[in-house]
Amino acid sequence: MDQRLLEILACPVCKGPVEHDKTNQELVCRACSPSGLAYPIQDGIPVMLEEEARQLELNRQA
Repeated sequence: MDQRLLEILACPVCKGPVEHDKTNQELVCRACSPSGLAYPIQDGIPVMLEEEARQLELNRQA
């Protein structure tokens, strides 16, 4: 994932920054309560739609 793109992208829910989780091919927003949201990356394209995000587990470290 291009670092410049990561700097531009923001969580559509809280407008906070996102991190690239290379292992799970997701963009993670840790600012969303209570445990964060993960947005999938499909075919190299981030899917930044709230309805496509999954809630992270409380104890999960991405």
